Amino acid sequence: MFTEKRKNIIAALLIVAFLSYSFFLYLSLPVKNISVSKETSKGKLVWQQYNCNACHQVYGLGGYLGPDLTNTYSLRGPAYIKAFLQNGTATMPNFDLNEKEVSALLAYLRDIAASGKGDPRTFTINNNGTIQQ
Repeated sequence: MFTEKRKNIIAALLIVAFLSYSFFLYLSLPVKNISVSKETSKGKLVWQQYNCNACHQVYGLGGYLGPDLTNTYSLRGPAYIKAFLQNGTATMPNFDLNEKEVSALLAYLRDIAASGKGDPRTFTINNNGTIQQ
């Protein structure tokens, strides 16, 4: 059996090891200087206001009623997306978005499409927990 002193030493060593590893992980993460335009920020707010994530996914996260929109801008183009946003479909309601909201959402989706691929099945998980596309 371990004595109380040994238990405390082991606990202290585990805490130090955990903190050291966490510190190492945060220092080794790739840092990107990302600047987001005001239009993209407005688009994200519109996305949140209309709860688009309830039906659509971005980077594989979100609802399953609508398609993943991560790369839709680069694959289909702005005219395709704009038609859906202005008219809706049988499964997507027409939210009566004004022109500013539509252009902000297009900027947001353009920014997302430029940031990488959205199919999580193609991601590579590194040993340190980061993901490569």
